[in-house]
Amino acid sequence: MSTTRYLVPAALHSVETVEKKSRFIATVYRIKTPDEAKAFVERIRTEHPNARHHCWAYVGGPAGSTHPCGMSDDGEPHGTAGRPMLQVLQNCGIGEIIVVVTRYFGGIKLGTGGLVRAYSGAVQAALETLPTEEAIEKERVRLGMAFEHEQALRHQFELLCLPLLNVEYGSGVTVLTEIPTDRFEVAWDQLKGALPHGALRLIKD
Repeated sequence: MSTTRYLVPAALHSVETVEKKSRFIATVYRIKTPDEAKAFVERIRTEHPNARHHCWAYVGGPAGSTHPCGMSDDGEPHGTAGRPMLQVLQNCGIGEIIVVVTRYFGGIKLGTGGLVRAYSGAVQAALETLPTEEAIEKERVRLGMAFEHEQALRHQFELLCLPLLNVEYGSGVTVLTEIPTDRFEVAWDQLKGALPHGALRLIKD
């Protein structure tokens, strides 16, 4: 399997730079979905209500991925903020990341090239001191079985340190868990081997 471990932001992190009297505050955070990205942008808008622009870019997947991702110039000339910010993120080796660059206008226009340098530079400055941690890509799956096998499966979850996210009871038992992608085949073989042949069904979300 391909490598599924990558770096992600370990904490909220902000760095301020100044370009011709304009203040650029780059705030970095960890997100995974477009909804989380949108909520974070609104959070920064609330914290800096008097700023002229809140440009942003995010990569919601593993480092270097192109989906999900998004960007916004937030009123700056087209292509001068969101696009260069996203390019920095896609090449920084960090995944599940959003950056919002808040600009307080200093009265001096920077021009198209100056804006591109200012926004991309603000992101790079924040990334240089960003605390990171390792993330492990996981697959979310549902496992189905008869009632009499539930306790045996729970025991295997403890041995494999797998989370029991949800349990549903119907004609049988369905449990929801997450398995690290790079351990998936080994974990699945151990779970199947602990129950009678054919007793465990795999239902990928």
